[in-house]
Amino acid sequence: MSKSSLLLEKASAYDKVGISRHDVVKALDAQKELRQKYPFSDNLRSIEWLDADKLYKVNPDEVGEFFQLLERALKPVSYSDLSSSNIYRNARLQIRDFKNLLRIAVDDRKSLAEKVDARWERVGGVGEDKLVPKRIIYCYNVEKGGVMPVFSNRHLRHFVNRVVDVSDGQTKYFSMGQEYEHYTNELLNAKNSLPLTKGWEPLYFARFLYEIYPPPDSEPLGINAGSTRKYATAVTNEQLDLQGFMRLLGELQKQHKIGGEQFRDYRSMWASQPSEREGLAQRLKRLLDA
Repeated sequence: MSKSSLLLEKASAYDKVGISRHDVVKALDAQKELRQKYPFSDNLRSIEWLDADKLYKVNPDEVGEFFQLLERALKPVSYSDLSSSNIYRNARLQIRDFKNLLRIAVDDRKSLAEKVDARWERVGGVGEDKLVPKRIIYCYNVEKGGVMPVFSNRHLRHFVNRVVDVSDGQTKYFSMGQEYEHYTNELLNAKNSLPLTKGWEPLYFARFLYEIYPPPDSEPLGINAGSTRKYATAVTNEQLDLQGFMRLLGELQKQHKIGGEQFRDYRSMWASQPSEREGLAQRLKRLLDA
């Protein structure tokens, strides 16, 4: 079976309960809020108006609204910890450099490679793979196409190797940005080659890839997402649906909409009544959104 045929088979069976779709819709709402509050693409002057407290607050220390929204907008594919990265603090300390880089990130005249290869290392804590800059670039360019919410070059190569039948050439002498753009284009071409996945949002497609073709160095997106355990083998769709259902129960309990006994009852219903799973999940999602 070709890789594209296997991709279609996996995509056809994916997310029957709709848990991943629910997570992605919430993230897209956060992305919309980010773009409304910080309309850098539509109004370049708004970059100059960006307040340092929106990046990082002091006394007490707290990550600012801009980065909080950025993380929420990419939660379905993100493992980062807002409290662990110095880039948020340094963006405040080096706000002039950060604003200049934001202008490059939203510049339609720049290619994806040029945006990634910009001197983001001027802001301390960026790291060698420029994960946070790539997130910013994605959120402010997604409607223009040509971007994917996969922010590790290694992960992009992994996904291309899993879903592209014939990869287009070598990237040995490419810059980081050139390699990132090359593999992004290959992955988008694979996505758009199938009628089923062509209409998927890039965020939903990336979520699918991480769940069905997890890279060896990635953490699971399911109920063990906070664990340091790594895995490299794909899980079944039934396992993914169960993980999503457990996340849904966990969120309901966290919001005090169900108690411990109800949690156990719903989990038992899921296990004992397979034909009722989709309806049960839909009822609980409505309860969560209420």
